[in-house]
Amino acid sequence: MKITYLGHSSLSIQLKNINIIVDPFISGNELAEHIDISVLQADFILITHAHEDHILDVETIAKRTGAKVISNFEIVNYYGKLGITGHPMNHGGSWEFSFGKLTYTNAVHSSSFPDGTYGGQPGGFVLESDEGNIYIAGDTALTMDMKLIALQTKLDLAILPIGDNFTMGIESAIIASDFIQCNYILGVHYDTFGYIKIDHLKAKELFSKSGKKLALLEIGNSLTL
Repeated sequence: MKITYLGHSSLSIQLKNINIIVDPFISGNELAEHIDISVLQADFILITHAHEDHILDVETIAKRTGAKVISNFEIVNYYGKLGITGHPMNHGGSWEFSFGKLTYTNAVHSSSFPDGTYGGQPGGFVLESDEGNIYIAGDTALTMDMKLIALQTKLDLAILPIGDNFTMGIESAIIASDFIQCNYILGVHYDTFGYIKIDHLKAKELFSKSGKKLALLEIGNSLTL
């Protein structure tokens, strides 16, 4: 499994020769201006919630590639009206896709489209595959529900927001990594705008003191499980 960081909370995941894009907010992110969305490949697009900084490029990518959107019912219904196919899910539900098993998890946040349309309840995803198990938390606060994930899945990597203000910050993300029993964390949702800028060195040191590894990838760089 190859995971490429596309800036903010956007990711490209390649496994089983299938390409998955997560929360594409690329064209509107000045830090990711070197990423050309016209060449991104996508068979599926995972959407955690409907805020603009997670869905800005969904329509463009989906209509160019024919990718199927996977999200909550309200978000899938919204894109269905735009002619984009999707697979609706809701919290606690799982489905076996061609790339592996996906479970839609709880997240504590808000969710509405830029035009004011209700975006359903926010969520995250646990992806289980032959190439590794990962947790994509989405935008969320620290929540006790995270403890349930470790009861069902042994994670190889957790993708957690760490920018604070709108989501968990560093300290809460460290506790979250304890709850989910995962010591390898990919940080997202940081540095894009003023409210969520972080000290990279301090963040890594705090995770390291807790016996964990925090990966902060340069936009466009990848890690492999």
